[in-house]
Amino acid sequence: MSKRIYIFDTTLRDGEQSPGASMNLEEKIRVARQLEKLGVDIIEAGFPISSVGDFESVKTIAQSVNNVRIAGLCRTNFEDIDRAWEAVKYAKNNAIHTFIATSDLHLEKKLKKTREEVYDMAVAAVKRAKSYTDWVEFSCEDASRSDMDYMCSVVEAVIDAGATVVNLPDTVGYAEPFEFYEFIKTVINKVPNSDKAIFSTHCHNDLGLGVANSLAAIKAGATQVECTINGIGERAGNASLEEIVMALRTKPKAFDGAYTNVNTKEIYPSSRLVSKVTGLAVQVNKAIVGQNAFAHEAGIHQHGVLADKRTYEIMDAESVGIPENKLILGKHSGKHALRDKLISMGFELTDTELQAVFIKFKELADKKKIVYDEDLETIVNEGNSSYYDKYTLDHISLSTSSDGYPTATIKLTTTTSEILDSGIGIGSLDAVFKTINKMTPEDFTLEDFNIKSVTGGTDSLGMVRVKIADEKGNIFTGVSSELDIVMASAKAYLKAINKLAYAKSKN
Repeated sequence: MSKRIYIFDTTLRDGEQSPGASMNLEEKIRVARQLEKLGVDIIEAGFPISSVGDFESVKTIAQSVNNVRIAGLCRTNFEDIDRAWEAVKYAKNNAIHTFIATSDLHLEKKLKKTREEVYDMAVAAVKRAKSYTDWVEFSCEDASRSDMDYMCSVVEAVIDAGATVVNLPDTVGYAEPFEFYEFIKTVINKVPNSDKAIFSTHCHNDLGLGVANSLAAIKAGATQVECTINGIGERAGNASLEEIVMALRTKPKAFDGAYTNVNTKEIYPSSRLVSKVTGLAVQVNKAIVGQNAFAHEAGIHQHGVLADKRTYEIMDAESVGIPENKLILGKHSGKHALRDKLISMGFELTDTELQAVFIKFKELADKKKIVYDEDLETIVNEGNSSYYDKYTLDHISLSTSSDGYPTATIKLTTTTSEILDSGIGIGSLDAVFKTINKMTPEDFTLEDFNIKSVTGGTDSLGMVRVKIADEKGNIFTGVSSELDIVMASAKAYLKAINKLAYAKSKN
């Protein structure tokens, strides 16, 4: 007998908590609308009490998205719950998601509260939320490490108080599938009023088992899973939406006919959009949406796929929205061909964004014969949002020799002036970064610097990803790609600085 699984997407809340993945309001709305096209059931749009910006984004998404339920996260205090309701009340279908930890470790070390106090807080929170909306979700944070009898007593009480959904998270990714199956099954069987609520799970990926544990929970009776696009999220991330959905679709009998209402052809476009706006690249061997997910290099594999795709592919690339488009782009290609190609790759750009990509595409096409999909994806994912551009790189020159110090001369343009300076370093990139540091007053430290080749060959684009941290530990990411790796490094560094400067201007 088949059963429907609700997809609770938390890309905009837990996913955005990935270091460096912060999105502005416009980007969040774009992601929310894409999630609506994808067909998720619930969007957790944010944590309204956490900041004015988060409140406004949840409120705006609630006003802008009509065909999916919008949820706001809150702790179990009334101020949080009231604030969440003020944000989500504009949604056609709304929800309040309240949580408190139930493990003794969290109670003793974090909350400094007794079991009885937490029990009372959970019940009061659900009743408060229920006074606002019919759809209330309650989560037992750190459920997988909680005492079973105590947690079940809390679950029973919140269901009696009106909880629509009870979520049992593996908050720190500690469980393994066989254990988690028994855990979910035991709770459902042990709680006498479990038939009056939807049981959900929220699995983290610290041991790489987020998806496996989510599927085990479905097998055990859960009918909602909480997940994110590309599996982004705290630490090692969350269970990946695309992997859960396609596992159910590819092997329905293994999960007793469980299905979702997700439009799988929107999976790839959703993945590309989230990667673009967060700056978090999708690993090439990522299941379902990675660059190599449907690629075959070994001769035996190629022969088999040419004879019948089923020999080495258990799903069609087209079923997740990955096109089989053989259109080759070069320096003679026009904007219409570029737009069609980008749409086929899952990118829908505004006219302004397309023009910026087109200029970059033409510059690259003049330097190499063929512009590959990977090149285009890199250009688009750089995310040249104009509101970040406090500093623009106008000119850079380097001088170096085997018996001297490399020297960088750089010219920057701001909204009000031009800045020209030079500096020396141990190496060329060190000289560039130290010179930019002198020219920009922002206070930060360089956390990570990564260079990789986008395609093969000596004419490959070099993609640079830079991460910097401000004095509060907030992470800002800059990505740029050029045939010249020094230029790419300088632009990526400036993009990260521009994001930091923009964030400071909003505080």
